[in-house]
Amino acid sequence: MNDRAAKAFPVSWDQFHRDSRALAWRLAAEGPFAAVISITRGGLVPAAIVARELEIRVIETISIASYNHQSQGGLQVLKSISPEIFKAGETGKLLVIDDLVDTGATMKLVRELLPKAQVATVYAKPLGRPLVDTFITEVSQDTWIYFPWDLELSYAKPIAGGI
Repeated sequence: MNDRAAKAFPVSWDQFHRDSRALAWRLAAEGPFAAVISITRGGLVPAAIVARELEIRVIETISIASYNHQSQGGLQVLKSISPEIFKAGETGKLLVIDDLVDTGATMKLVRELLPKAQVATVYAKPLGRPLVDTFITEVSQDTWIYFPWDLELSYAKPIAGGI
């Protein structure tokens, strides 16, 4: 059994939706927000849910690649934030949303770009947790979260390893 399977945390669409709505509840008192900035790709779904719940119409993306399906690598900004969003941040609060903060490398970069933004994630690991203002669920650093967009329906082995 590989290490990732030993600490697997599969998340269903229903659970992710509930957790994203819970994030919106926590953020409601922090607003109003001028815009939501989604860190793509993982932040797209929770950003859409939070934006709907908080009635935020302006949604921007920043694309920062740091993961492939197996490991974390170096950061690469694939798409930056528009000048209009930077300007909106001068007159109103910006809300940055991602699915997970892991080591914090992505969030360090986001904090450099948007030091005044409110940063929120659905899930947080201990190394990255200090870099976010709001999150819903903390998991151990060695847990691998399987998000619903990464899963297919198939047989699941019992936790004890039986058939």
